[in-house]
Amino acid sequence: MTTGLFDGYLRRLGFARPPRPTIEALFALQRAHVERVPYENLGIQLGRPPGIDPELSVRRIAAGRGGYCFHLNGAFAVLLEALGFDVTRHLAGVIGRDERERRDVNGDHLALTVRAGGEEFFVDTGLGDGPYEPLPLRAGTYRQGEFTYELHPLGGDLPGWRYVYEAGPFPVVNMLAAPAAAPADFEATHVRLSTGPDSGFVRTLALLRRDAHGIDALRGRVLSRTEPGKGTTERVLDTPGEFWAVVGGVFGRELDDLSPADRTALWERVCTAHASWLAART
Repeated sequence: MTTGLFDGYLRRLGFARPPRPTIEALFALQRAHVERVPYENLGIQLGRPPGIDPELSVRRIAAGRGGYCFHLNGAFAVLLEALGFDVTRHLAGVIGRDERERRDVNGDHLALTVRAGGEEFFVDTGLGDGPYEPLPLRAGTYRQGEFTYELHPLGGDLPGWRYVYEAGPFPVVNMLAAPAAAPADFEATHVRLSTGPDSGFVRTLALLRRDAHGIDALRGRVLSRTEPGKGTTERVLDTPGEFWAVVGGVFGRELDDLSPADRTALWERVCTAHASWLAART
């Protein structure tokens, strides 16, 4: 990919010119990415899941879209490489709270490690509620503001790492140490996650972004803000105008790729899912 392809991407992140591949730049790039590029599945919800080719993901992010891990970390990896960073892609797996002791890697997540300034870091812009800044790739407990993260060796028969964020709904990411061969390693899983009727990405609309102090999340019609030490506040979005204002405003997702029919269809889908969720709760 040509250097010019990344100009719009860097502008999206707030960089007027390409930074040098330093530790400081790596940290600034990740902070900007998780603040400005949302974790989102609008295309999947509309039955038009975007592909995970890294060039496509770079172009989509430059145009104001987001994505999930294969899009976000896939694009971020090639941007970092274009800037001169040493990047390694890894097969990883996100583990829910009920199965948090699992030590396998199911390949439903793409994780990155990056070398900068003679150090190696765990880098992830594709979790939605992941770290605000890179974590040193060594065992330990790390504080970022009021957030606490852990990294441990994966253990068992699989060399790798185990990332833990206890406050998250999916508190563990298991990552293989070995490099993933190519984006094709993730293609079959992407098809399953973006089209399978049992996939959470297909069942529930979700947008997430974070900043230094907290995490904003929209799941269906429920908008929440979580800040450690202050708890979580929630409100239900009652009108399509309110809903789309939040998608474009809080999450910074450009909407020019959505026709009026798309917006109507997605709002109706979200309302149907919300009614089912309320019924299940009662």
